Amino acid sequence: MGLFSLFRSTKDRKVEEVGEKVAVASPLDEAERLIDKGNAIEEEKGQLDEAMRCYEEALAMVPDLARAHMNRGNILLARGDKEGALSAYQKATDLDPAYAAGYYNAGNAYAQLGRHEAARTAYEKAIDLKPLFVDAYVALGCALEDLGDRDKAVASYQKALEIEPDYAEVHANIGKVLLVLGEQDRAIRHFERSVELIPDDGETLFILGIAQKARGYFEPARSSLGRAQAILTDNIEARIHLGDTLLELEQANEAIDCYRKILEIVPDNAVVHNNLGNAYFTSGYFAEAVASYRRATELQPDFASAHSNLGGVLKDIGESLEGIKSIRRALEIAPEVDTTRSNLLFISNSLDHQSQDLLLEEATKYGEIVTSQAKPITAWQNTPEPERILRIGLVSADLCYHPVGFFIEGVLRAITSTTAGKLEFFAYMNFYRSDSVSERIKALCHRWREIFGLSDEECVQLIQRDGIDILIDLSGHTGKTRLPIFAWKPAPIQVSWLGYFATTGVDAIDYLIADPWTLPESEEQYFTETIWRLPDTRLCFTPPDENVTIGRLPMLSESTVTFGCFNSLIKMNDEVVSTWARLLSELPDSRLLLKARQLYHPAAQTAVLDQFSRQGVAAQRLVLEGPADRAGYLASYNRIDIALDPFPYTGGTTTAEALWMGVPVLTLAGKHFLARQGVGLLANAGLHDWIATDARDYVARAVSHAADSRKLAELRLNLRERVLASPVFDAHSFAIHLDNALRSMWKIWCAKQT
Repeated sequence: MGLFSLFRSTKDRKVEEVGEKVAVASPLDEAERLIDKGNAIEEEKGQLDEAMRCYEEALAMVPDLARAHMNRGNILLARGDKEGALSAYQKATDLDPAYAAGYYNAGNAYAQLGRHEAARTAYEKAIDLKPLFVDAYVALGCALEDLGDRDKAVASYQKALEIEPDYAEVHANIGKVLLVLGEQDRAIRHFERSVELIPDDGETLFILGIAQKARGYFEPARSSLGRAQAILTDNIEARIHLGDTLLELEQANEAIDCYRKILEIVPDNAVVHNNLGNAYFTSGYFAEAVASYRRATELQPDFASAHSNLGGVLKDIGESLEGIKSIRRALEIAPEVDTTRSNLLFISNSLDHQSQDLLLEEATKYGEIVTSQAKPITAWQNTPEPERILRIGLVSADLCYHPVGFFIEGVLRAITSTTAGKLEFFAYMNFYRSDSVSERIKALCHRWREIFGLSDEECVQLIQRDGIDILIDLSGHTGKTRLPIFAWKPAPIQVSWLGYFATTGVDAIDYLIADPWTLPESEEQYFTETIWRLPDTRLCFTPPDENVTIGRLPMLSESTVTFGCFNSLIKMNDEVVSTWARLLSELPDSRLLLKARQLYHPAAQTAVLDQFSRQGVAAQRLVLEGPADRAGYLASYNRIDIALDPFPYTGGTTTAEALWMGVPVLTLAGKHFLARQGVGLLANAGLHDWIATDARDYVARAVSHAADSRKLAELRLNLRERVLASPVFDAHSFAIHLDNALRSMWKIWCAKQT
């Protein structure tokens, strides 16, 4: 039911009901006087019974007086007698077929009776009789909404606004319909106009704030929701959305305060406990996040999102197996939620001893779900000309200060100069914030589209309008993925590259870009994509902008070796800790520097110390540090002699950064794609003797390298220059290889079309 379904046109009713008074007291004159009296009593005093007596007395004198029948109908409708009101309105229009207000009010009666098609007809008749009848257009819009014809409802509301542009309630109505139609920005503009006209309309401010939040307009959303919750003091939803918006604005402490205040009002609200967990997690308060998520699941055992979030934070504090249990519980509750399956795949692939067959099965399930929710495209308008300029789409939330941004920036710079006039890059950025990295990437792209807040279908339509020939996913099953877009197949060729380390499971993705080092042929059976190998490496790192000089080898001054790892704690599983503990035992004077974002919080530090303590490593052998700005982070490499790569989830960005800082990295060669990422980087850097075959060999090589300080010092002096000339950093050669790969994929497609 639309906002104006029950609206009665006071303006028009007055025009019809108030007649010109004359001196002669004929029965008609007396009846008119009684109608005027009843009208005044109804409007000024609200005494419906007394007003009704006036109308009935008038009808007793002049039974065919249309105005009296309609006013009587108004009172019957106000009393809830819909059928009686409708009968009165029909009598009025029978007596006066040109009575626009009579048809309009009859439409209101039909609407209350649920007879929306009849209401529509009545409103249209009123408009035919009175073309500028603004409220009839509004009511017609409501009837069309009820009939499910939203496009025509919008047109009717628009007609009302043409007649009366400052009709605040109509702006609100049209905004609501546009939201349902997915036209979020148009909806927001109408809501904004509505609250300009009625600034204290809390409900419209609330809806406006939610719409702005959904589109990523978080600063305006914070203002709208703040005003709404100040007006709607009992509206808990407004407070929750405000907290969510503060969190998106990276004001986690303010969000925590907001959620805590809500819990003072509704202490058993599971949604608030879940969202408080999100705020704690973002702030690095992992123990508190776990407690909040657990409380949410206690209050609402079937709260799938809370179970999934709990799994995510357990993964981040090194309890991946428990995390998987929580995520599987979420899937038992809501098996069709693709984001939960993405979380499961990401965590499962990072663990050792996982069945590759089971991982492929889980990925395929994900692909089936997103395909069932899509409308796959099977024909494209792309011209199959093998040598023409190709439009390449890049879909990611990470074209910014993020590992994906660090790897792709230099590649795009090189490829746009090396292949000038052959490739045009269209970026589809699924994030609302911009930084210096994203601004540089934006300058290298032919077009930059922001798709955060757009539906999958809207994104697909945008990609098709851009005429993309090859669409590349740079996220896989990582945060803010838009993999479901690929299930629609908006481009004739679709590729997975860079941002993920396993199969996506999406059948509509044709290729996955790898290299000879990271993906052995024996592993191809675990991918739904066709594997396309670049000649040297699938990864090419952009040298950091920061001017950080390489320092002297620390062990020359301190007479002991310092190992280090700057990877996320998610990668530091029990086998990694056990192996590193054996290494520290082999070299009793050595120490280990760990630097990770999780180590910002004392509880995470305590958990790490406990892990190593159980392996016999004393706390004084460990140096634990939280995050720093990039320059400070890179400078920290000057404090370690050898970097240790975790396994099976090996480093990518951290390995490239360590090599750039002159620090060699020791990696363990696994069997699978993710477990061989370190192999690919070190082999391309020419550091084959830093690749171990198993845990025993890992420890032995670490001890051997640590014993040769002269060789380590020499390596430190020339490693940056050496790797900058290697495929790991050679963006020019990489650009040629990538261009050849994309062109070859395109030629294969063109050949199939002819």
